[in-house]
Amino acid sequence: MRRTRPLPSILRAAIVSAIAASSVAVSPGAARADDTLSFPVLVPLTGFLSLEGTSQRNGAVLALKQTPAGVAIASEVVDTGTSPEAAVTALERAAGDGKVGAVAASMLGTQLLAMLPLAAEMKLPLVTVSGTASITEQGNPWVFRFFPGDAVTKAAHARYVVEELGKRRPAVIYQTTAYGQSGKQHLDAAFKALGVTPVFEEGVDPAAKDLLPVLSKALAAKPDVLVLHLHSGPTALLLKQAATSGVDLPIVAGSAMHQPSTAALLEPAELKGVCAETAASPISGGSPEIEAFTDSYRTAFGKDPDAFALGQYDGMTMVLEAVKAGARSPEAIRKALSAESFQGLAMTYKSDGKGNMAHSAVIVCYDGTSRVPKLVKRYDDPAIAAK
Repeated sequence: MRRTRPLPSILRAAIVSAIAASSVAVSPGAARADDTLSFPVLVPLTGFLSLEGTSQRNGAVLALKQTPAGVAIASEVVDTGTSPEAAVTALERAAGDGKVGAVAASMLGTQLLAMLPLAAEMKLPLVTVSGTASITEQGNPWVFRFFPGDAVTKAAHARYVVEELGKRRPAVIYQTTAYGQSGKQHLDAAFKALGVTPVFEEGVDPAAKDLLPVLSKALAAKPDVLVLHLHSGPTALLLKQAATSGVDLPIVAGSAMHQPSTAALLEPAELKGVCAETAASPISGGSPEIEAFTDSYRTAFGKDPDAFALGQYDGMTMVLEAVKAGARSPEAIRKALSAESFQGLAMTYKSDGKGNMAHSAVIVCYDGTSRVPKLVKRYDDPAIAAK
């Protein structure tokens, strides 16, 4: 069955003043205690992924305010930090606290990979926006990714560089995390399919405080474009140092760049000539539903939403649509996520049989006068088209 997204009025009605709190508890009077379903939100709120993790939390919390009639929804937000052990411990504790329907699970690839065996053992669906490709390559039927994986986003990333910008000498700077390694692998494959070989590739630690050395080495290779696949903080740091150094090459960054929280770390002029791949850019508009979501998010959290928030919102909304249709167990929710198509706000979601639900990506670019990017290109199934 094809399910449809909520109307803007429902989005607005879902807002409550306490939505930004660290826990969610909605208990309709018509619901019996044994009808209560718990949806823990286990995400990184501290550490190098705190900006992205906070967006993921906010999207999940906003979605969980759309309580299906006759069902009580309970949810606790837990900060998983950045260690795999903390994520596994959080999942163990959450699973023992009430009747869990599904889990909004960390977007950090190393944490997701550590959580997968336990999720399979406990038979709990994990709903995430992690981009790390390998999380859906483990043969685990309990993971569902509502953000395009690296096979999609990096194909779009490379295609925009080569086909739209006409560049053939990219310098690639990536993170040394699992996320970074995954992105580099798929960038390499996408560039190879396009007949392009990077002139420079180097990984950097997310804790690095100075990226000028790697930037200098990249420029020494005489590239015609800089291609970044970094987390939010390092992305902003490299762009700031590039602007200070007078770098005039086009820069095409990873999805961390599209985040309003990343752009807020930079002056608009420092963003001139910068583009980024992502799943969506809510602040760029595009439809009445997207604009209603953005207004609701601003009201709830006092900040702008990004694609991570929107993807997690869509994912948890699809979970709640399954509950509305009668799913009352993790297995029933898993079956619905596995089999059904869902028209979310960002795109249409449908599992490919591995738990990859999102299959589109967009490119956004900054003009140097504003921190709000413009949508310049959309790719549907770019990995297929690039072959």
